[in-house]
Amino acid sequence: MPVINSIAAYADDMTAWRRHLHAHPELGFDCHNTAAFITARLREFGITDIHDGIATTGIVAMIEGDGDGPTIGLRADMDALPIVEQTGAAHASTNEGKMHACGHDGHTTMLLGAARYLAETRNFKGRVALIFQPAEESAGGAGVMVEEGMMERFGIDRVFALHNVPGLPLGHVFTAPGPIMAAVDTFEVHIEGQGGHGAYPQDTIDPIPPALSIAQAFQTIVSRNHASSNDLVVSVTQIHAGTVDNVIPSTAFLNGTIRTFDPEVQDMVRRRMGEIVAGQAASFGVTARLDYITGYPATVNEPGQTAFAADVARDVVGAERVDTEAGRQMGAEDFAYMLQARPGAYMFLGAGEGAGLHHPAFDFNDEIAPIGASILARLAEHAQPA
Repeated sequence: MPVINSIAAYADDMTAWRRHLHAHPELGFDCHNTAAFITARLREFGITDIHDGIATTGIVAMIEGDGDGPTIGLRADMDALPIVEQTGAAHASTNEGKMHACGHDGHTTMLLGAARYLAETRNFKGRVALIFQPAEESAGGAGVMVEEGMMERFGIDRVFALHNVPGLPLGHVFTAPGPIMAAVDTFEVHIEGQGGHGAYPQDTIDPIPPALSIAQAFQTIVSRNHASSNDLVVSVTQIHAGTVDNVIPSTAFLNGTIRTFDPEVQDMVRRRMGEIVAGQAASFGVTARLDYITGYPATVNEPGQTAFAADVARDVVGAERVDTEAGRQMGAEDFAYMLQARPGAYMFLGAGEGAGLHHPAFDFNDEIAPIGASILARLAEHAQPA
């Protein structure tokens, strides 16, 4: 693999950065120490045009190239997850109940590696905007950065991002034009009946039968209300009711997730859920309320930018290691907000064998950091050649 030689030369530094970040995870928008670490590294690289406090702890750092030109945005997420780590690594989390279980420590490291190289060489025209984003896992930090005017403020014309994926071949790149990750919505159903003694159900209005019926009926949305050619997931993930064996409860609660790619399918699901909840509530004589919470939109790669990014990846890892027909994933990603604001592409980088994302035994594979950093750097150089 033709990883950039100078990036390969400071692979040990990148490993040290990544393991420091892994040992000190932070959640959501509260990435103050992470942001301070990033800023310190950027200043060591000679980058001084650094703007912090965007979406609370987000950073945009600008590198000026050799001559006038457009601005390309390269993004890394930097927040962790509320998970108790089980890696047993020497660099394991020192913040109990928090860990980098998705590899954002590695994504940040890859962008820092690209930043160091680009600051040293400046073999591009225009500017590179280094975007370090908080709250990907929770509150849509990408959307907040966009809402705060990041694209306009820094004149960003297009934007790209990489995500590691354990279980995929090491150093292979996967992407696809169009929708690549799903929109994610959440639903809650709150049911109110009338509790009482379990031995005398006739004196109660039991909320459990309607809860079960609603959960079953929700599955007919996938099987009977949409075309099988349109990807759709409706998953009931929680049902809560009752406390003891001889008391019929007064309330029941359902919760779950919806994954879609098409806004029309998303609207259909919302409508059908409302109809099902209302109908089942009337049938069982309970009161029921549906709360439908719209989350991240679908992550949609612009076809031209996807083809460009794939060509850059081929230059780094080889044509045989780049797959542009990876297919759509039902996971979600708030980089979608940046792709709504500007054309660009999102790519997956295979990390080899290891525990899966969001698993307490996950640890980013440091071997792929120079590969990812090289791809990010080449994106800038190929997009805006000097």
